[in-house]
Amino acid sequence: MTTAALPEYALTAAADLRAIREQWGDLLDAIEQRPADQWPPVDNIREHLAAVDDEPFIGRVPLTLRQHPAPANLDALDAAIETERAIFAACDDTAARHQRPVRFIATERRGRDRYQPDPTDSDDPNRWTPATHHGARVFRPGSRRYGLHWAAVWLEARALGEQAGDLFSPLDDDTHAALAYTTRTARRHIEQALARAGRRTDLLDPCPWCRGLLLARTVPGGEPSVTCNTGEPCTAPVALDKGRRVWRGADLAALWVALDAARMGTA
Repeated sequence: MTTAALPEYALTAAADLRAIREQWGDLLDAIEQRPADQWPPVDNIREHLAAVDDEPFIGRVPLTLRQHPAPANLDALDAAIETERAIFAACDDTAARHQRPVRFIATERRGRDRYQPDPTDSDDPNRWTPATHHGARVFRPGSRRYGLHWAAVWLEARALGEQAGDLFSPLDDDTHAALAYTTRTARRHIEQALARAGRRTDLLDPCPWCRGLLLARTVPGGEPSVTCNTGEPCTAPVALDKGRRVWRGADLAALWVALDAARMGTA
């Protein structure tokens, strides 16, 4: 199925799932860190801006199966657990509706045909295997053992209509709509826990070049920025945007260095 043929909420769900994956490592790290009092890039700028080529840390064992000794950030922990529950449940529901059941094959034993699940089909890496429960306790985690990152990749493939032979049928409108709602809600929970849900904050430090007021902004799913309110007279070595100096992307690292130097009295 081409992208043009997909409903808008399928593309939205796919984008939200990518954002969830990209921020998942940050959320797991945040569980063990006290919530920041200031805008995150001020306290966490090096981690936020680091150009990391490696894959982010991915928890292989689901959070719901772990013990959490005295987490420092309960908001982050709650967001992580709720996100896992929602994404895993969405995988279970999508598989129940749109994944072909495991085929059975005949084997002869003592002159009689017996039927058993085809191990090649049941072990297909494209297949989502739901957890099986024994009472209230998870007995076998199924595909959940691979963690949220893999679950989000699997869901994105279903949202975009990627096929694996005859294993999947296209998602219907109801499933698309439910998936879009789930992924948007999960992404919002993560970004709120990480204080990235769209904020405007006056920074305590003045501009290192003109001593003007610095305004920090975060945008859901977008990059953070810092604006100097002085305007064109500010001599900071960044481009003007609507008459004001604005730091984005890699320029934020230079701003952080300048702010740190000013605090140390070496600017």
